[in-house]
Amino acid sequence: MTDEASLAGLEERSIDEVRSMRADCQSLEAQLSYVRRLAQGRLDIVDAELARRREGRPPSDLAEMVAALPGTLGRHLTAPGSGKRPTTIEPVEPDAALVEPLDRVLDVDALGRLPAQSDDELAAIRQGLADVEADLSARRRVLFERLDALSAEITRRYRTGEASVESLLQ
Repeated sequence: MTDEASLAGLEERSIDEVRSMRADCQSLEAQLSYVRRLAQGRLDIVDAELARRREGRPPSDLAEMVAALPGTLGRHLTAPGSGKRPTTIEPVEPDAALVEPLDRVLDVDALGRLPAQSDDELAAIRQGLADVEADLSARRRVLFERLDALSAEITRRYRTGEASVESLLQ
């Protein structure tokens, strides 16, 4: 769905196919959004470790890191976003291929070992996470464009009478 050609000939496709494409796009966007939040959370944890070092505080043990997570992960709860709201509240199970680049940089098991990393290793991890997050954000923006185009096509069909609300009930 992120390929520009995916929308080629949209006007000639059936309404069911356009709806299916939109549903696929929404599912992929939900997965990307979830993995992006994972990346942001890991970035926040790395940033907390970097701040601890800058402030000269002693290394945290795993229990201290876990106890600090609500504050660490809650700092960006009011950050501006795309303004798009989830279309479902069902749990998201992302495709493993979406999570793999994130885990390659810093998997969950390695989070507890951050205090043992050198400053250079920590800087490389932070940059890797930032790169993954930026890639996920860019892919989401493309999906939003696709979703907008698909929704516009469905709306156009309703306005012109090519599709009817009754067809949704069948």
